[in-house]
Amino acid sequence: MHPRLRAAVSDLSWLLSRDYAPHSALKIVGDRYRLVERQRTAVMRCACSDASLARRRQHQVPVSAVAGRLLLIDGYNVLTTIEAALADGVVIVGRDGCYRDMASMHGTFRRVNETIPAIELLGEAIAEHGPSGVVWYLDRPVSNSGRLEAKLLEIAGHRGWNWEVQLAVNPDAVLSSTDQIVATADSVVLDRCERWFNLAREAVECRIPDARVVDLRPEDSRPG
Repeated sequence: MHPRLRAAVSDLSWLLSRDYAPHSALKIVGDRYRLVERQRTAVMRCACSDASLARRRQHQVPVSAVAGRLLLIDGYNVLTTIEAALADGVVIVGRDGCYRDMASMHGTFRRVNETIPAIELLGEAIAEHGPSGVVWYLDRPVSNSGRLEAKLLEIAGHRGWNWEVQLAVNPDAVLSSTDQIVATADSVVLDRCERWFNLAREAVECRIPDARVVDLRPEDSRPG
């Protein structure tokens, strides 16, 4: 199915580049390729318009840019991808090169066996790049955000990491408007933020070599 899914990502991106409504475009593409619901979700998460792709590439910063700077983390967005990679779940590579998981948040965060290892793995990966500080942003409306905040701060305290946690009603709005470096793979934030770092991809590639990574980028979107 991978060649068919890559073709579907290419077609959906073509339609999005011509201002088709996302849900209508996904139905057209999904019906054409006879995709089931999970496959349609993967295609939607991997596709983006040409304009979005160009902007995301322009505003992405290399790992070296993190040193000595404040790093803002889109908490649930990054953490769930690392949890999935550790749990042998599928991690998909989008047209923009971002790593994304297939999970969906439905108003409640549930701690799983991989949560603590994922936090520690991310902390070690971040510390290696030497930011001046780290601020995790969590969605206040999501149940158990307070518990996750406490666990993040507890782990950071034990490991000597300079972390802060902010519970925000709408983290996307905060992260989209900041001039600091943002770690995220959220399409809404990527299309608006000033600078972003591909933290989930960096962590998976360097620290979870056996992760089930499925690259759904069309050939014309891959670096030459």
